[in-house]
Amino acid sequence: MNKAVVGLQWGDEGKGKVIDYLSQDTDVIVRFQGGNNAGHTVVVKDEKFVFHLIPSGILRKHKICVIGTGVVIDPKVLIEEIQYLKKKGVDVSPRNLKISSLSHVIMPYHRVMDSFRESKRIQKIGTTKRGIGPCYVDKISRCGIRVADLLDTKKFSFKLKDNLQEKNPLFKEVYGREYFSFKKIFEEYRHYSKLLRPYCCDVADFLYSKRKKRFLFEGAQGTFLDVDYGTYPFVTSSSTVCANALLGSGAPFIRIDKIIGISKAYTTRVGEGPFPTESVGTLGEYLRTTGKEFGATTNRARRCGWLDLVLLKRAVLLNNVTEIVLTKLDVLNALDKIKVCTEYSRNTKDNDFFPYDLERIKPIYRMMHGWETQVSEARSYRMLPVNARKYISFIEKYVGKKISMVSVGEKREAIIKKGV
Repeated sequence: MNKAVVGLQWGDEGKGKVIDYLSQDTDVIVRFQGGNNAGHTVVVKDEKFVFHLIPSGILRKHKICVIGTGVVIDPKVLIEEIQYLKKKGVDVSPRNLKISSLSHVIMPYHRVMDSFRESKRIQKIGTTKRGIGPCYVDKISRCGIRVADLLDTKKFSFKLKDNLQEKNPLFKEVYGREYFSFKKIFEEYRHYSKLLRPYCCDVADFLYSKRKKRFLFEGAQGTFLDVDYGTYPFVTSSSTVCANALLGSGAPFIRIDKIIGISKAYTTRVGEGPFPTESVGTLGEYLRTTGKEFGATTNRARRCGWLDLVLLKRAVLLNNVTEIVLTKLDVLNALDKIKVCTEYSRNTKDNDFFPYDLERIKPIYRMMHGWETQVSEARSYRMLPVNARKYISFIEKYVGKKISMVSVGEKREAIIKKGV
């Protein structure tokens, strides 16, 4: 059975841990979009592993991890991540890590452009400044440099010169920055290409050869950061919804049997953009502190608030979700009352339509009883407090999908299968 994992909120839902868990029953794990703006965290025996590009399934022995065609790769970051994992004793080799030769490469000018654009704009996006957006822009503008180009010295030299001929005057005249050095970039990236060459392959051919194996497709960020369906313009630069899983992986010939959506038991967001249920007071600070809500990539504090069921139901629809994994239930342990947003109040005639202009709506809440009990040690659904189970059931009934698993702590084993 082939599965896809996607975030149902604004990212940071705990996908890394769930992917690690599901990798037990999987042969091939494929990351299909985004770049090193993602941060997936897994805790194994009190040791924390943070991933930005490599699927977290790499922690499981005898699994193959693939960085798909739809991912944009900063080679320096990827090499550092490989070295970081090796130092922690993780087996990372061309045998179990494959990189699509058709993935696009993040260049130094992409990172600088990302930072400059954010600093000059009146409307800030909250970008991670990793060069993700400008790299995707070059991809669509048909001037991007792919991994295959990086591996071909002559082609890389030509494409780099062509890009610098266009971009250097822009940086000089608009941003007042000195020209990028062709020689410096060429030598730096040629070094990267030598280190990454053994991992690179034709991913379509490779995945086709493994088509009878069990696949897990890994999404980054979350549904409402999708460039089309998210809270535009406060979104990422790729398609984060499940429909992109096969296209972005390089395996359009593989069928997905289960689409697993990940949602926190509350809501968080990093960066700018609308957030109807955000709490800027005591509750927000409690959730941030208790849930350790700081970005794995940027270390920025996350904005926090109550669970938004209107948003969650929309994400279930957009991804055609078959089941949900609810994470960080333990963060709500100390609360005697818990709110969930069940409706939006809005001054518009189009009340039958989902309001993509979320700045203009106000959340309407349903109050529920908390459980005021630690759930971190629970390892079966029956061990959860009654009010925690009522909370889970209410979510299921509202969105119309079952919650198949519940995460009750950051450790690998702190996950409960529903019905057990």
